[in-house]
Amino acid sequence: MNRYPIWVYITVAVALALGLLYTLPNFYGETPAVQVSSARVTIKVDEATQAAIETELKRAEIPYTGVLLDATGVRVRFANVDLQGKGKDALSAALNPKAGDEQYTIALNLMANSPDWLRSLHALPMYLGLDLRGGVHFLYRVNLDEALVKRLDGLSGNIRAQFRDKSLRHNGISREGRTLVLRFRDAATRDKARALLGDGFPELVSEALDVEGESRLQARIRPEAEKQIQDDAIKQNISTFHNRVNELGVSEPVIQQQGADRILVQLPGVQDTARAKEILGRAATLEFRLVEAHAGGSDSRDFDPAKIEAAMKGTVPLGTELRFSRSDARRGDRGEPLLLSKQVILTGDRLTGASAGFDQNQRASVNIDLDAQGGRIMRDVTRDAVKRRMAVLLVEKGVPEVLTAPVIQSELGNRFQITGLFNPKEAADLSLLLRAGSLAAPMEIIEERTVGPSLGRDNIEKGFNSTLWGFVAISLFMIAYYMVFGVFSVLALSTNLLLLLAILSIMQATLTLPGIAAIALTLGMAIDANVLINERIREELREGASPQAAIAVGYERAFGTILDSNVTTLIAGIALLLIGSGPVRGFAVVHCLGILTSMFSAIVVSRAMVNLTFGRRRRLVGVPIGNTAWN
Repeated sequence: MNRYPIWVYITVAVALALGLLYTLPNFYGETPAVQVSSARVTIKVDEATQAAIETELKRAEIPYTGVLLDATGVRVRFANVDLQGKGKDALSAALNPKAGDEQYTIALNLMANSPDWLRSLHALPMYLGLDLRGGVHFLYRVNLDEALVKRLDGLSGNIRAQFRDKSLRHNGISREGRTLVLRFRDAATRDKARALLGDGFPELVSEALDVEGESRLQARIRPEAEKQIQDDAIKQNISTFHNRVNELGVSEPVIQQQGADRILVQLPGVQDTARAKEILGRAATLEFRLVEAHAGGSDSRDFDPAKIEAAMKGTVPLGTELRFSRSDARRGDRGEPLLLSKQVILTGDRLTGASAGFDQNQRASVNIDLDAQGGRIMRDVTRDAVKRRMAVLLVEKGVPEVLTAPVIQSELGNRFQITGLFNPKEAADLSLLLRAGSLAAPMEIIEERTVGPSLGRDNIEKGFNSTLWGFVAISLFMIAYYMVFGVFSVLALSTNLLLLLAILSIMQATLTLPGIAAIALTLGMAIDANVLINERIREELREGASPQAAIAVGYERAFGTILDSNVTTLIAGIALLLIGSGPVRGFAVVHCLGILTSMFSAIVVSRAMVNLTFGRRRRLVGVPIGNTAWN
């Protein structure tokens, strides 16, 4: 009557084993570490960097307990905070010898202390939120007016290009605040220009005016287009923040929009506030420029070794500058010298996409997509520049660096290819650089808060103690009141907590103080199901049912009540998850998962223990489920 099939016991055993395995990493804690990542997206952190770091630490006689190379960079684990500080100083001096020209970002961090065999099974600890782990909290205000001004400046250049293509004369185009003022000699020309603006620039709305005998157009960005530009600026800044935070190796950073013009950034575990601010505020952009002269081969029109030789000696023609490519710099020299025009053809703002691929000869290439205005400008410039080279530069911290300088094979438009790369990996890396972008609008910090590690530890200790003592109080009551069945209930409650922590660890969820509160609440709600079952069994025994029948009926009839109460609570939890934000959502996630694990532990796990203990006894005389054994 009270026997489970063997597969049920196997399922419970496997669930408990997996729960223990994936909960275990949370008990190893964290250890001080130093994170080394690239300070410039053109510099790679690889096995050679790892070897250089280990060599430097050994040379400086600074002991370390482990080195890990992953997608975020190299992380070095130290035994204590003192060695962590010494390691950071030594690596900073070795990897960034030139002040103001940092090649690598070296930041203090924390690493999970779990053993390698657990990490190999992808058994990782839960992430801890800012209130538990410590870290930094920034609230940025985005200057959306600057995003609109930047867009207007771009539109003014595009309008000039359009007028030039249509041979439409004007007396000047200027920006006054959020308005573009276009001046013309007569009203007829102004009307033609207004029609052209309506067809080619739908985001603008224009008004014809006569001021002091001069025909003018005043053009403004439409309100709906303004909102779209501002929304895009917020999204691009958030995306850029994500790219930059990856360099710090922060686990589960919080980067989200707050209100119309603010971005919240929370970086748990970051101890170096100044470094975090520097990385988040870093400016980077892309530029396309024509090559005026080079000495790398005669396959292009701008091959001019004499000019390069003169430039190397200090004679640089007006309107140009001498730069070196980065491809050959990997071999230890400055790379190929290039004489570049100072005139910027396009910036990265015009890119809509970049992907790695192959050309018709199956050579690695990068496919570039530009917006409409960018494609028009590129066509105008490259129409007369076929067989010349065009350089793609990344400008970071005010320093331009040549990514590549391919030969223009034909007139380019909205979509074209960059070739001349070494291999598919080079193409993939370059496409990633082109997509990285820059901040679409400037920002300022309006709120900055640091949560120290000691405060985080205090929060963890208090949250753990509150959950522990709540569990102990519940356990003592259940054992005293329900005797052996109380022990089963406590074991089921332990299973619930074990499975909940394991699921959160597998999901790599971020645990915060509201999450700990949800765990404590889950324990209280989980024991409620066991109380219902135990009271139902006692009721059946009072009515004269045999012990075996009382157990079977008690579990079956309590199931409906347990299901109803948990489903209604789950509905409330889902509502919190969908509507709430921040700490409320964190509470809701843990709460909903706790409901599911509590039903499994209260119904399946507890009955499995009861069946193993009493189910095989054919003549069960009594059941120890109260102050006395009910007969």
